[in-house]
Amino acid sequence: MRIALIAHDNRKLAMIKLVQDNKNAFEGHELFATGTTGKLIAEHTGLPVHSFLSGPLGGDQQIGSLVATGGMDMVIFLRDPLTAMPHEPDVSALLRLCDVRDIPVATNMGSARMFVDDLLKAK
Repeated sequence: MRIALIAHDNRKLAMIKLVQDNKNAFEGHELFATGTTGKLIAEHTGLPVHSFLSGPLGGDQQIGSLVATGGMDMVIFLRDPLTAMPHEPDVSALLRLCDVRDIPVATNMGSARMFVDDLLKAK
């Protein structure tokens, strides 16, 4: 399974913790991420992560192109709807692509945990 991991600045620590706490669920899957998020996940978990550009430089759009062409199976985009900064990735375009392609997308920890539970059940 190909899983995209994206997090707004205020949600990066939550993303790292999600992957750390559930490392066994993510092992064996192809992980993709925007630049900074991917670097942090790889550093803190030791898991291989294919990192694209950082979000402000178009990494979310690179992931979006994989979603649009059928190259992604799941997206976890931990967003901060209250304090997202203008330089951070815009969730609306990626959500639209996921809806068009029927790709599951989690935008908060509750839905992300449900996705992780499904990953664990599939093992």
